[in-house]
Amino acid sequence: MVTSSQAQRIMNASYQTIGYIEGGGRVQNANYQTVGYYEVDGRVENASYEIIGYIDNQGRVQNSSYQTLGYIGADGRVQDASYQTLGYVNQDGKIENASYQTIGYVESVSMNWAAGYFFFFFYF
Repeated sequence: MVTSSQAQRIMNASYQTIGYIEGGGRVQNANYQTVGYYEVDGRVENASYEIIGYIDNQGRVQNSSYQTLGYIGADGRVQDASYQTLGYVNQDGKIENASYQTIGYVESVSMNWAAGYFFFFFYF
């Protein structure tokens, strides 16, 4: 869950803001346009509140047909459905690809939500 009721920034490797996650689970792009929602029960919805996927308590990411797309580990490792490592969300907020190159940063957002943000844009 987001640790604050304020919007938390998601930034690329150049520290440019690419999106926000609000305390209530709203996901916005850099222009503050709502692109979707994370619900407390794990549902991921688009801007029209249509379910597009799920992130469960164990970090499994599924599409709306419950097909597993990937996993977000408690250690911050992000994997695809074949358990191939896609990247890492570190405790310090740095997001790295599988080659440990920095691809972005997050502010005060849990690892699941930060990794889920990237799944939101690449898989759903």
